[in-house]
Amino acid sequence: MIDKGIVRGWLKGLKMSDEDCERLEKLSSKHGGNIFQAILSEKTLSEEEVMDFLSAQLEVPTLNLHSLQSNPEVLKLLPKKFVEQHKVIPVAHIGKMLTVATSDPFKLRIYDDIKHLTGCNVSMVLASPSKIAAAIDDYYSESKNFDEFVTEADAEGLEVIKEDEKEGGNVVKTGADDAPVIKMVNFILEKALKSRASDIHFEPYEKEFRIRYRIDGALKESFSHALDLYPAIVARVKIISQLDITEKRVPQDGRFRLILKEKQVDFRVSVLPTYYGEKMVLRVLDRGGIRSGLDKLGFTDKPTRALAEAVKKPYGMILVTGPTGSGKSTTLYSILNTLNTPQKNLMTVEDPVEYQVEGITQTQVQPEIGLTFASGLRALLRQSPDIVLVGEIRDAETADIAVKAALTGHLVFSTLHTNSAAGAMTRLMDMGVEPFLIASSVVCVAAQRLLRKICPNCKAPSPVPPEVLRRCKLPEGELAKVTAYKGKGCAKCNMTGYFGRTGASEVLLVDSDIRELVIQKKSSNVIHQLAVEKGMETLFENALGLFKSGVTTLEEVLRVSSQE
Repeated sequence: MIDKGIVRGWLKGLKMSDEDCERLEKLSSKHGGNIFQAILSEKTLSEEEVMDFLSAQLEVPTLNLHSLQSNPEVLKLLPKKFVEQHKVIPVAHIGKMLTVATSDPFKLRIYDDIKHLTGCNVSMVLASPSKIAAAIDDYYSESKNFDEFVTEADAEGLEVIKEDEKEGGNVVKTGADDAPVIKMVNFILEKALKSRASDIHFEPYEKEFRIRYRIDGALKESFSHALDLYPAIVARVKIISQLDITEKRVPQDGRFRLILKEKQVDFRVSVLPTYYGEKMVLRVLDRGGIRSGLDKLGFTDKPTRALAEAVKKPYGMILVTGPTGSGKSTTLYSILNTLNTPQKNLMTVEDPVEYQVEGITQTQVQPEIGLTFASGLRALLRQSPDIVLVGEIRDAETADIAVKAALTGHLVFSTLHTNSAAGAMTRLMDMGVEPFLIASSVVCVAAQRLLRKICPNCKAPSPVPPEVLRRCKLPEGELAKVTAYKGKGCAKCNMTGYFGRTGASEVLLVDSDIRELVIQKKSSNVIHQLAVEKGMETLFENALGLFKSGVTTLEEVLRVSSQE
């Protein structure tokens, strides 16, 4: 128990009124007489303020657990149940000294228990309760107790269906009596969906393997274990993906469908031989992500209106550009969904087929048997299509056929890997397509990127670092009246400060002046400049607008775009 006089003095230091002191003293009885736990539970002050104050008064250092890479051997020194019960976590072990992070430095009996359990002397550092909870979740609930969760976890209501099977066919269900490896794989898949992961990485190394999830574009390690389990996990994924479990020397690709609580999710599987075993990457293709309508994609009004105007054209080519993972396929399928009517014949040629959509005829490219983008597109055009989606224009032959299809009365959609909308024109020229054909066929090019959104749960005003402002190359005073926000980091966003993503884009509508520049073989910079003069909002301006409205940070804006 802390002396009341000392506590009163501390509370005065925190600028608490006498009424606040009396109220918190009464409330502290619920927290074992610890008034600081009462302050934290009431959120009278932020966790950081309380920890910084205690650090100064007790001369105990604070530690940012989020930036610490914990040693598995140190974590094993304390049992999971003890750590979860007392909300402490071991962070370092040197000789006979064990350093433990806590948010409550007044629970002195715990340190005697830790000394008894480990045989070590205990030193203390302070960390906020939310960061300790997140660290416990990371290090104990998942990766460091892989065996334990296999025996406890039961993926409830989970079904895995092989890709070529219909409903009512052979459905693999998970139950309490299933083999541990089956429960393990299903648990990993279910956690991926709950974590909003877009990819799952299975990676073997010399002595262990690890599993990482890509969440909001960033990879996060979730599980690791000794390598003995890994061959069984690979075999299980191969079985449900209908791959050859005996072939370990060449890459393989497959897919399967998972049903969780009546929600269907497709997984695309890529297996690659590596030095220590086969690495697997599973791409999560959530059908719920394909929203019908441009207004539901999350773009701002100006580029959405421009793209909607282009989609109304009866024929021509509409291109979406951007790096891998920028949401190009989702954008194109959302557009196709709005055009998917019984009166239209929609056909695609893709590598691979990302989303399976009813009402659209989809063709998978298979180069090993001669079914390439070019040959597939050529055959597809003999099927009387109204609207055509070419997964990606990769070579001159595909580009030439797609351009000519757009000129002969078809509405053609495709993707290109260029940095800007104007860059698509010069990219097609580089592929050997005649400038006059490009000028006549392309009606619109959209360039897009995905930015992480600030977590609404821990969002707070935060000044922008001077070096970030300098990188923006903006006129002095432009951001003077803008309130910048940043996520402090909480359990909901895994201490990243970001939760979810949104899109930024620039949409170049091709008019007679732009066509003239293309015919003259002008550079992408000249085309871009004219488009801006005609009112095109650049990718940087669009992303900066998201920062000004408090959706994202300036660091994210600069990560995906630049002020030229």
